[in-house]
Amino acid sequence: MGTHLSTRLVLVIDGQGGGIGSQLVRLLRPRLAADCALCCVGTNSLATGAMLKAGAARGATGENAVCHNAAQADLIAGPMGIIVANGIMGEVSPRMAAAISGARAQKVLIPSSSCGVHVAGVDALRLEEYLHHAADLAVRLLAE
Repeated sequence: MGTHLSTRLVLVIDGQGGGIGSQLVRLLRPRLAADCALCCVGTNSLATGAMLKAGAARGATGENAVCHNAAQADLIAGPMGIIVANGIMGEVSPRMAAAISGARAQKVLIPSSSCGVHVAGVDALRLEEYLHHAADLAVRLLAE
């Protein structure tokens, strides 16, 4: 009788051109444990395509894909706008924001003032530094 290891779903969500999401995928892919599936969901097909090109194993697009996969995820990563209704220039519907913020998954968010949300106590860093911090945090959370 063999043992069955369950796969943990690491979900990267992004919109617009998928720039932040694709960079997160590139940083996470080589660092994830073998039991982690790195998948992506874009609010549009351009974002999904960029994240798939960066190395995500599977991808989907749109509101239903966000809501369905957020409920399945063990860890969700992306720009802060993914948890803000009408975030990412209106690409994040209120239903998407509720599904992501209400998901049981750990969430690793990249700070960005472009969604109108400012986090007190967070140092102003370059996007590249935030991305490296996010990848480090995601790997630590998955190791717990």
